[in-house]
Amino acid sequence: MDDLNGTIDPRCLGDRPLTMEVINYLSVFGITLYTILTFMTLVSIIVFLEMCVYIYKKVPYPKKTNIVWVIGAAPVISTMCCLGLWIPRATLFTDMTSNSYFAIVIYKFLILLFEECGGEEAFLRYSEKKTIKVSTGPCCCCCPCLPPVSITRRLLFLLKLGSLQYAILKTVFSIFSIALWANGNFDVSTLSIYGTALWINLFVGVLTIIGLWPIGIMFMHVRDSLRPLKIMPKYAMYQLVFVLSQLQAAIINILAVNGVIACSPPFSSVARGSTFSQQLMIVELFVITLVTRMLYRRIYEPVNLDPHENDNEMNVKIRLCPNSVEEHTA
Repeated sequence: MDDLNGTIDPRCLGDRPLTMEVINYLSVFGITLYTILTFMTLVSIIVFLEMCVYIYKKVPYPKKTNIVWVIGAAPVISTMCCLGLWIPRATLFTDMTSNSYFAIVIYKFLILLFEECGGEEAFLRYSEKKTIKVSTGPCCCCCPCLPPVSITRRLLFLLKLGSLQYAILKTVFSIFSIALWANGNFDVSTLSIYGTALWINLFVGVLTIIGLWPIGIMFMHVRDSLRPLKIMPKYAMYQLVFVLSQLQAAIINILAVNGVIACSPPFSSVARGSTFSQQLMIVELFVITLVTRMLYRRIYEPVNLDPHENDNEMNVKIRLCPNSVEEHTA
């Protein structure tokens, strides 16, 4: 009836509700749902801590540090979603924390690819006199005419710099956005060209594309060599976390801003969209955390990048101990 009379519930135009308002609003189904989602988050944290203990015992430095950063993406973002679910007015802070953490994960995943190859020196020896394809996503996948580039230390530096700039600048812009929000100049619910939120998000989007490009280049080069380490599903999990935490959340927010997601007091359209996004991500990231545990909780052995290395070692053994080799083959 209110819609027919052209009136809107004033609670739909207000700020995000307080925690006690959310609790008083929840029905039995809502309380059950929130309890299950909180339990999933706690299980994700426990699984993550168990993996950290295992990796720090079994994996040498510095690889273990990079692995812990990467496997922490799903549980950390899930924890921030759970906090935003119970404390809606903290959503801006939880979202900025999640985005800043994942920006660091992008850089750490690139370094992990080098570490899985045995380090930069081993990678350079493996890639000596080889070229690398740069026409990969998300930046230049539509430019197949780009010539391959020789692999040098300078190229590795540029690749690391491309991802590192996103890790640093994303954190800087997150802090800057919070400062603008406190001053009343940053509102994620408006898409006006005169608003700072739109321009900051567009600029960060460009930085994101640049930051993801080096990982795409590196992954396409080493995916066959690192196949025994299940690098394909690991890369898929990393990409899935990015899609869910960045693209899915952005799409739901745009739908909420445009009124596609209806208001449900005490939640406005934007607040309800954020809540719906957080609930989805907690479930999705819980599954990703369990899959990640199966992929990373294993015995880490050095990878043989040179397919002829084993043959050379066997030839040396034959020259040094011909009798023992003959007895072994007999």
